[in-house]
Amino acid sequence: MPLLGAHQSIAGGLHLAFDRIDQVGGEALQIFTANQRQWRVAPLRPEDVRLFRERWHRSGGIPVASHASYLINLAASEPDKAEKAAAAFAEELQRCRQLGIAFVVIHPGSHGGAGIEAGLARVVHHLDLALERAAVLDAPLKILLETTAGQGTSLGSRFEELGWLLAHCRYPAHVGVCVDTCHVFAAGYDLCTAAGYAQTMAELERHIGCDRVHFFHLNDSQKGCGSRVDRHEHIGEGRIGLAGFRLLLNDPRFRTHPMTLETDKGIELAEDVENLRRLRALIA
Repeated sequence: MPLLGAHQSIAGGLHLAFDRIDQVGGEALQIFTANQRQWRVAPLRPEDVRLFRERWHRSGGIPVASHASYLINLAASEPDKAEKAAAAFAEELQRCRQLGIAFVVIHPGSHGGAGIEAGLARVVHHLDLALERAAVLDAPLKILLETTAGQGTSLGSRFEELGWLLAHCRYPAHVGVCVDTCHVFAAGYDLCTAAGYAQTMAELERHIGCDRVHFFHLNDSQKGCGSRVDRHEHIGEGRIGLAGFRLLLNDPRFRTHPMTLETDKGIELAEDVENLRRLRALIA
């Protein structure tokens, strides 16, 4: 069965994210390792690392992914912004190595009008640069390029673009893909019907390879297929609907993959509990 979970807050300490995922009965976790809206991040204290690793062990060693800051644009063309992005991402990789996190999810970035080809080339360059600067090439760490909805000049909404990035990275063993259901759907890939789902997965296999997909974000979509608008909705309450999630959750190619929610919730996390209940009810 897929390992279902959710993105959880690190308020009060990184290790407290495990309390929250345990509270909702999750089997996989995604976090930010630092404030994702700030460039300046203080180094992890040894005590933070110790508490995180100990609490993770008590939670049974569930799969954990970090989501890199939304500020990081690996496709930036301006030298100062490009340097800032590469440096910040290298620091993220270093934090994940300290914590023992194996998956680092990041949006490929935005070419800002420079064009898709130029943008993709810069993403590859900065991925390679960040891995080298972080000195994590000997660690079992994978950067997961997230599928995007295709808003504006963002990259990664087409499987062909992600496939190109995977093919041109200098360190392919350290790079894979995270599929976000809302983003894929908004980008124009049908997930609602058996025929649409089969076609979508055939395209994914052709351009990326299902073996390069290591993580999923499970989000329904407020907007329609091909809208290119990224608006997450609770499971079964959006345009993908329960039928689409049933197809994914019962796909044998992804039967052991970690899959986390990224939907809105209150402090009591009741929404996570309900969304996870709905997802588990779909598994045959």
